[in-house]
Amino acid sequence: MHVQIYVDDIVFGSTNVSLCKEFAKAMQGEFEMLMMGELTFFLGLQIKQMNDGIFISQSKYCNELLKKFGMEGCKEAATPISNTCNLDLDEKGIAVDNSKYRGIIGSLLYLTASRPDIMFAVCLCANPKESHMKCVKRILKYLKGTTNVGLWYPKGVSLSLIGYLDSDYAGCRLDRKSTSGTCHLLGSALVSWHSKKQACVALSTTEAKYIAAGSCCAQILWMKQQLRDYGTELNKIPLRCDNTSAINLTKNPILHSRTKYIKIRHHFLRDHV
Repeated sequence: MHVQIYVDDIVFGSTNVSLCKEFAKAMQGEFEMLMMGELTFFLGLQIKQMNDGIFISQSKYCNELLKKFGMEGCKEAATPISNTCNLDLDEKGIAVDNSKYRGIIGSLLYLTASRPDIMFAVCLCANPKESHMKCVKRILKYLKGTTNVGLWYPKGVSLSLIGYLDSDYAGCRLDRKSTSGTCHLLGSALVSWHSKKQACVALSTTEAKYIAAGSCCAQILWMKQQLRDYGTELNKIPLRCDNTSAINLTKNPILHSRTKYIKIRHHFLRDHV
């Protein structure tokens, strides 16, 4: 049996129906509880259980978000961000309502719980200027045409874990820092994703990818421990990177002139490859 508790909400399930009934009876004997039946909604997530899997989405929240910010009748966008979008501080740009802007960003961040496709675009918009607001509205336009998009977890997939990583190089126009992106799949199901600007300036594409690989590895180690707690032991876990130099750097402990400046904290990756 698995039990998930968040404040005063509790979700539990088991392959043994009798065990679920016994657990529910025991909990109701100790606490005042209202049984809601099969799980369909939890912490803002809509959950649809089917014979071949489970679908998780936030379509209701997405529609409410569009209505709240007056974007119900907007024209749909094909992507959450334009490939020509280059945001900076825009200090001379026209200021917009700071409260409204922060409200939209906060709402979109909450939506990323089931929408990894908007993660990078949302994290990129940080300054309440007109140029940034245009990019934020583009995200909302993208959501207009993809309100029913969510996460699909098929039934009966193998419990094999794999990590993917990537990064740009000096993508931020202000401090020239790179942005890491990682995702992790359990079987064929996406279970974890991450997009974040790196803490230091990378001097090469190799270094940027190497730092991203470290972030991906750290998450894999945590997930591996979680699976171990559930009784699933995984040995070799693939980590996919598209940069040959970064891959070679994980295997070669020798510090060369082009890589000796990389911070020690990023080299923990070598212990796990």
